[in-house]
Amino acid sequence: MEKIKLEILGLSPSQSQSGSFALVLGEEYGNRRLPIIIGMFEAQAIAIEIEKIVPNRPMTHDLFKQFAEKFKFTVREIVISDLREGIFFARIVCSDGVRETVVDARPSDAIAIGIRFNVPIFTYEAVLSEAGITTNAGDDEEEQELVEKTTRQPRAFGDQLKDMTVDELQRMLDEALGNEEYERAAKIRDEISKRN
Repeated sequence: MEKIKLEILGLSPSQSQSGSFALVLGEEYGNRRLPIIIGMFEAQAIAIEIEKIVPNRPMTHDLFKQFAEKFKFTVREIVISDLREGIFFARIVCSDGVRETVVDARPSDAIAIGIRFNVPIFTYEAVLSEAGITTNAGDDEEEQELVEKTTRQPRAFGDQLKDMTVDELQRMLDEALGNEEYERAAKIRDEISKRN
C-alpha cells in the first residue's frame, strides 16, 4: 500500500469536545486535511516540542527518546495506519540498524514521539478517504479560514480549566501530582477551590 506523507498544520482547541484539541495534519502535496481529536496532555506534549520548550523534567515522550538513544535504536517513521469505529490507530516504525520493529500506538503519542525524532508522518489512502476533509485549491477565503482555525493558539491553561467539571479537574489534579507537575497541580487545585 502506498503511503501518503502528512505534515502538522495546526493544533487548536476542539470545538466539539471540551478539554480536547484538534490536531490537523495536511497531505503534503494535496488539499486534504486529517483532523484528529486528542487529549489536552498529548496536545501539550506536541506543542512543547513544536515550540522547542524544554520542560524542567523530561516528559514521557522525551523519556522514550532518551531510552531509545541509550539502547541504540531510532524511530524511522510514524504511520496513521487505520481508522476503525471512529478511532485512529498508529504505528511507530523503529530500527536498531539491523532489524525493523513496528510498535502500536495512539496517533497522538506516535506523533509526539515522531516530532522528537524529526521523522516523517504518513497515512494511507483509505484513512484519508474516510476521515479527510478536502479544501478547494485556489479558494482564498476557505484557505484563510482553515489557516486561522488550524493555527489558533490553544487557550491559556487557566482558561481551559474554567470549562471543566470538578470531577475532570480532580482527575487532572491526581495525574499532575502523580507526574510531579506541581505548578500545574497548584493551578488545578486553585480552580477547584474557587468552586467550593
